[in-house]
Amino acid sequence: MALFYSLMKPPVQLALRVFFRRLQIRRPERLQQPGPLLVAANHPNTLMDPLLVAANRHRGQLFFLAKSTFFQNPVLGWFLTKSNCIPVYRRQDVETGAANITPEELQALNEKAFGRSYDHLGRGGTLMIFPEGTSVSERRLRPLKTGAARIALGAEARHDFQLGLRILPIGLNYSAAHRFRSDVLVYPAKPIVVADYADEYRQDPDAAADALTEELRRRLESHLVVTRDDAEDALVRQVEDTFGQYLVPEHDEGSPYEEFRLTRTLLRAVAWFERHHPQHLDELRQHVTDYAASLQRLGLTDEALQRSGAGRGRLERGLRTALKVGLGFPVYLYGAVNNYLPYILPSMVAKRATKEIEFVAPLMMVTGMLTFGLLYPLQIGLVHRMFGNGWLTAAYALSLPVTGFYALHYWNELTLRLQRLRLLRLFRQQPAEVEAVLHQRQRILQLLDEARSAYAAAQTGQGAANSPSS
Repeated sequence: MALFYSLMKPPVQLALRVFFRRLQIRRPERLQQPGPLLVAANHPNTLMDPLLVAANRHRGQLFFLAKSTFFQNPVLGWFLTKSNCIPVYRRQDVETGAANITPEELQALNEKAFGRSYDHLGRGGTLMIFPEGTSVSERRLRPLKTGAARIALGAEARHDFQLGLRILPIGLNYSAAHRFRSDVLVYPAKPIVVADYADEYRQDPDAAADALTEELRRRLESHLVVTRDDAEDALVRQVEDTFGQYLVPEHDEGSPYEEFRLTRTLLRAVAWFERHHPQHLDELRQHVTDYAASLQRLGLTDEALQRSGAGRGRLERGLRTALKVGLGFPVYLYGAVNNYLPYILPSMVAKRATKEIEFVAPLMMVTGMLTFGLLYPLQIGLVHRMFGNGWLTAAYALSLPVTGFYALHYWNELTLRLQRLRLLRLFRQQPAEVEAVLHQRQRILQLLDEARSAYAAAQTGQGAANSPSS
């Protein structure tokens, strides 16, 4: 198992760097501390979550607790076993599964899993667990099971609380968990020293497990974006995606951590306005909803409406853009043709294999590792066979990933240019509708500016009672 884990780690590290546009580890030193260590994280993205942590922890190997249903598939079960996974048996999985397991057998199976966990931690190892128990793609933390706390306390109790075990809470924050080239922030919290609960455990093990679970929940929530419901999540996503740079113009858009801070600030502001000025929040929510519907009806994006340097110099910019598009097209075409199959196949496989959004990203990444790993060598071999020139073959091999990324960048830029051309056409054909959308956008910016001023004044204690103008 150790050899398989070591062989798989480098390609997974590379695949993660390709799959995500920006992957940031905040406080990376916490992720690299020695064992014994129990890593506990939220679970929005199934198999992607353990891969992210394992690939970025460079000290030893991780073992994982995984639900038993994953092991029912022979291929996946073999892979998980080789990847240091320990099956745990949940009552609901046994009740809905085909296996006829009595409560006594279920308890015995889980005691065995706990025993393996104790042994691994007792040897100074690192074990990862997802205390929510299920994987759901949403920006919320589900109620935590007490299993992580019970394993930690049980392992320490075996050693009379002299083991030195810590629990490392990790917040996994995805910008769009199922999308290729999205962003992710891995944010470890300050570790919990399990021995601090020794006295409470000796008096009441259940109360100690509850207290440790509550502390774990508190530290996880402080390192996550947590929305209260779908309506709040939708509003905040629309505001942060479309108008975030206007609210905090100095924030670094290239940093997932800065995006995390922006979203947390927006959530605090929404909660404050619900308490103090709900009518302002309702107006903002209605305008944002109407604006999004108008953009969809016209087939536009907000980015296309952002006017940069209108007026003088427009012709010069247009010619420069046309030149870039024209000169870049041959490179784009080369990159698209040579990368199309390995790029498109993972998406097709994921769409056909699952309807559950939590499984899309890991399926795409794993399939992509196979398609690129198989098709790139095949294409390189074919070029070498056709031309028989080593230098040409090497140049072709190097060009594949470079032009592949360029093709993605070119396509995104071209899409934006086409959106702006569509906007100009709509200006001529439907001027009243376009002007209405621009007025909607301006009103939202005004509301956000007023809200920012009122919230900032309240935070400094200067104007909590002052309402923004309607």
